[in-house]
Amino acid sequence: MQQTANQEVLSSRVIEAPVNVVYDFFAKPALLKTWWGPEGFTNTIHEFDLKPGGKWILTMHGPEKGNYENSAVFTQVVPQRLVAWTRLSQPLFDMEVGFEELGNDQTRISFKMIFASVEECEKMRKFVAPKNEENFDRLQRAIQEGGQL
Repeated sequence: MQQTANQEVLSSRVIEAPVNVVYDFFAKPALLKTWWGPEGFTNTIHEFDLKPGGKWILTMHGPEKGNYENSAVFTQVVPQRLVAWTRLSQPLFDMEVGFEELGNDQTRISFKMIFASVEECEKMRKFVAPKNEENFDRLQRAIQEGGQL
């Protein structure tokens, strides 16, 4: 897939926590399920094999109604730096989650969603960009609440 900026949605946030803590909140399913997704959603993680070729299968439960089945396969895993996957369920896109240590117990986490076409990206952008911000809000709260395992 040829990648251009017009096919990408990029969101990032500085989280008040060291990179190892932020990464653990993604890499450990018991922590990940506490914050993944937009406000009000809960998660059931059925499979989470964090390695290239490993599967991630989860059900996101909407706050009012609806269960949303999600499946993906991990394509790249560099602990505390990068996790990438390809979604196998709709909407289809590639995802990269970056972790950048900033010092002073701060980490920049970034989401890059890469769509197959400019049209698909534009259709999804108005929805996913604000939902990514909600996701970052939930992550910061989960870390502040001390959900370490």
